[in-house]
Amino acid sequence: MKNLIYISFLLLTIATFGQTTLKGKVTSLGLPIELANVSLHKTNMRTATDSLGNYSINNIPKGNYEIVVSHSGFRPVRKKIMLSDTTEIIMDFDLKETNSLDEVVVTGTLKAVNRLESPVPVEVYKPTFFKKNPTASIFEALQNVNGVRPQLNCNVCNTGDIHINGLEGPYTLVLIDGMPIVSGLSTVYGLSGIPNSLLERVEIVKGPASSLYGSEAVGGLINIITKNPKNAPLVFADAFASTWGEVNADIGFKANINNTASILTGINYFNYSNPIDNNHDNFTDVTLQDRISVFQKWNFKRKSNKLFSMAGRYFYEDRWGGEMQWEKKYRGGNEVYGESIYTKRWELLGAYELPVSEKMLLTYSYTDHDQNSVYGDVPFLAQQKIGFGQLTWDKKINRHDLLFGTAIRYQFYNDNTPATATSDENWIPSLFAQDEIRLAAKHTAMLGIRYDYNDNHGNIFTPRLAYKWAPDDSSILRFNAGTGFRIVNLFTEEHSALTGSRDVEILEDLEPERSYNLNINYLKKFYSKDGDYIALETSAWYTHFTNQITPDYDTDPNKIIYKNLNGYAVTKGISVNADAVFQNGLKIILGVTFMDVTKTEHGITTDQILTENFSGTWAVSYRLRKLYLDIDYTGNLYGPMRLPLAGDLDPRKEYSPTWSIQNIQFTFNKLKNFELYGGIKNLLNWTPNKGNPFIIARAEDPFDQHLDQNNPYNLTFDTGYVYGPNQGIRGFFGLRYTLK
Repeated sequence: MKNLIYISFLLLTIATFGQTTLKGKVTSLGLPIELANVSLHKTNMRTATDSLGNYSINNIPKGNYEIVVSHSGFRPVRKKIMLSDTTEIIMDFDLKETNSLDEVVVTGTLKAVNRLESPVPVEVYKPTFFKKNPTASIFEALQNVNGVRPQLNCNVCNTGDIHINGLEGPYTLVLIDGMPIVSGLSTVYGLSGIPNSLLERVEIVKGPASSLYGSEAVGGLINIITKNPKNAPLVFADAFASTWGEVNADIGFKANINNTASILTGINYFNYSNPIDNNHDNFTDVTLQDRISVFQKWNFKRKSNKLFSMAGRYFYEDRWGGEMQWEKKYRGGNEVYGESIYTKRWELLGAYELPVSEKMLLTYSYTDHDQNSVYGDVPFLAQQKIGFGQLTWDKKINRHDLLFGTAIRYQFYNDNTPATATSDENWIPSLFAQDEIRLAAKHTAMLGIRYDYNDNHGNIFTPRLAYKWAPDDSSILRFNAGTGFRIVNLFTEEHSALTGSRDVEILEDLEPERSYNLNINYLKKFYSKDGDYIALETSAWYTHFTNQITPDYDTDPNKIIYKNLNGYAVTKGISVNADAVFQNGLKIILGVTFMDVTKTEHGITTDQILTENFSGTWAVSYRLRKLYLDIDYTGNLYGPMRLPLAGDLDPRKEYSPTWSIQNIQFTFNKLKNFELYGGIKNLLNWTPNKGNPFIIARAEDPFDQHLDQNNPYNLTFDTGYVYGPNQGIRGFFGLRYTLK
């Protein structure tokens, strides 16, 4: 018995001394990576790094192993090692960023695919990109995306929309988690209420996608994808303030309920209550706002591991701009001019994967938008309800990756304008099919078609064609062609029809807009032996409209005229994106776009109003590793654009100058779970009033009560001469907190 105990103790001692501890640190460009996965391949031995990037795996038996280190957004690292009698081994790892090229995207084809494999070019932007220039809304954040421009449509209330490749905001479809719930009224008023802290990523497709997403995706689409509650931090917060008095706060947290569901809650609050009039026209330079948005997302756990999620959002905003002495008691009156907008909006969306052997997904959404606004003494009261349901079937057969779907859209719209004598209510059923065909190892084609039926316009067909050729691992050529179809809802989209003193004249029944588009895209990646990375992406496009509804400011300076296009319109251009990451801590993102956007009627070609002929964006970042400091220098550059003058004698410039807004930010990230950041926005202190005698026409007489007095330019009150933000240089400071 004693011998047995002795032998057992000896074997245990040998086994103990024959086991090893593996430890070390995981970093990227010298900074620690938290929650990186460290595992021994083909074993159950694994761990995750702490907030300082440290890891440790204990009691590893002797033998040969392969260590795998991975983290989202970085290329995984594998190393082989032989463990003998050493009791402790230290191994450090430095991960290289993937630069989003190998990410899974869903927007281009309505299904999850590797970005490099998608025949449709999809641009992906992660929260890290938007943190380089922190903003209070997605609307402002998109200003640093090449070919995408947030356009302000009013000098007084600062509402706006998003242009893609020179096409007006209504041609851009904005999705949240793939659901088309930002349209109509919310195209103008609802974009500012989406909390940045909930972003997982933003996917952008430039060019028509009507064959999958319907009539509004003519110029392109933006898909805002929110975080998965399962992967979100326990608590996250981001708050900043500016020297102008702006305050923005994003707060979020997640919770688990009895191992059956994960809940993600996000709250955004923005307030700006400090009237400023730096250009001395007695009008607020920036609209005052009080806004809150509450978002909650539920992911339910199912035994089959199939998807089941629901989300909801409530948004309320009170904004006003106008004469500096305006108060709420003047709302709707003609004593003091003000534009006051109350917005109430709630949204519901969800996705449910059917419990069948085939891959079938049901998605749905419903929105209710209530608008109560006055423009001086002109009220605009509008209600919009949109319901949407869609069922898709994803099926692979040999070389064919098929997608079939059916959708139905319910639309209700009513307002108090003469254009809406009765409420507009209709149902739009749809069918669509898509076939992605792997022709060969390096060649893929995709065919798609969509059928919609509209009560007012009958049958609508929108086909689509895409082709991808990947000659090697570092090159991709894509070609896309498609058609666009869009029904105009004039008073929800053309804010200029509601403000100022111009009369709106609709000469005829407005027919749907129709377009044809061609797009070619080429991507080339370069890797150096030292781990440096450069990607170049070039796109060229051509869009031809057989009918387009655009406001005519030229025929009569006192009117905005709408009619069907008696001719054609063309949008064409080329863009280049460059993305470089160097191991010395330098990152560079550059973009440039050249465009030619024209309309031809009766043989006369004119430039589209408020469309630049070239633009550029950049984000230059440098990491001072020893100081735990990131420096981000961001900006954009816009070429001249034709502006809406209010008459032949209008002294304001017909074309804007070339202008630029530039920003710098410093981020300190040594503190555990915290980031401190601050900087300066609009370093050049640029505002559109520079070089102009005034921006708002007849600001001293907003109700046109004294047109016969001191009016040398024969103008009426007009706020539509706007092409950029009227907010000058300002400092900002913020704090982020994340608890995993």
